[in-house]
Amino acid sequence: MKLVSVGDSVTLNSNLTEIHDDDLIQWWFSVGSTLIAEINVTADRFSVYDDVLDGRFRDRLKLDKQTGSLTITNFTTEHAGVYTVETKNMTIFFFLAVYDEISVKKGDSVTLNSDLTEIDYDLILWTYMNEIAVIAGIYSSDSMTVYDDVLDGRFRDRLKLDNQTGSLTITDITTEHTGDYLLLIIGANQSLKVFSVSVYDSVHCCGSTEAVIRLVLSALVGVATVILLVYDIRSRRAEQDRAQIHTTGSSFPL
Repeated sequence: MKLVSVGDSVTLNSNLTEIHDDDLIQWWFSVGSTLIAEINVTADRFSVYDDVLDGRFRDRLKLDKQTGSLTITNFTTEHAGVYTVETKNMTIFFFLAVYDEISVKKGDSVTLNSDLTEIDYDLILWTYMNEIAVIAGIYSSDSMTVYDDVLDGRFRDRLKLDNQTGSLTITDITTEHTGDYLLLIIGANQSLKVFSVSVYDSVHCCGSTEAVIRLVLSALVGVATVILLVYDIRSRRAEQDRAQIHTTGSSFPL
């Protein structure tokens, strides 16, 4: 599985170093088994079909004419899923998942968004990847389940599944819930997403902030000490100068 951030580019390698005169290389996207790119040397055809699937690949596909590798630019959640390259001698599968990093404070809630506005006969599975456990699923329009008793009840009474969008909310989160969550959608709205969730303790957060504040205050105290020291030295010199002038002035005879 390859993890891709939204907006990034990803290259799927054909594992070929060069293309021969009779090669046929085809790239497929698993939604409807859609052909998205092709090299047919015999027919002298080097083509990308970026207008398929309502144009979701438009201006995003680049085909390497030397190796047959395929690059997808400006990646979005619509491009997550299974890709296949087929040649005369092999078939290779690529699983591309959108990657998102989320940081949440201990005790707060976090929602892992499916990016769907509605569910259209989709199979939706949420898996906690650290220990490979399915924690929630939508299997039809009237079948929705959360498995919050798995992993010794780690998620008990904490999971909320949106039956309109398939998004998952984790409430009262703790450091036990830190890790990677995989969203798999199969159906009209195919998708593959990985959420890397980190949980921080507010005490540690404030401690870090306090350390920075203390550092700044220490610097200010240091600067103030230097200023006072310089002022004291100058004051003492001024007093000495005045005393010397007074002594010198009183030594002349009247």
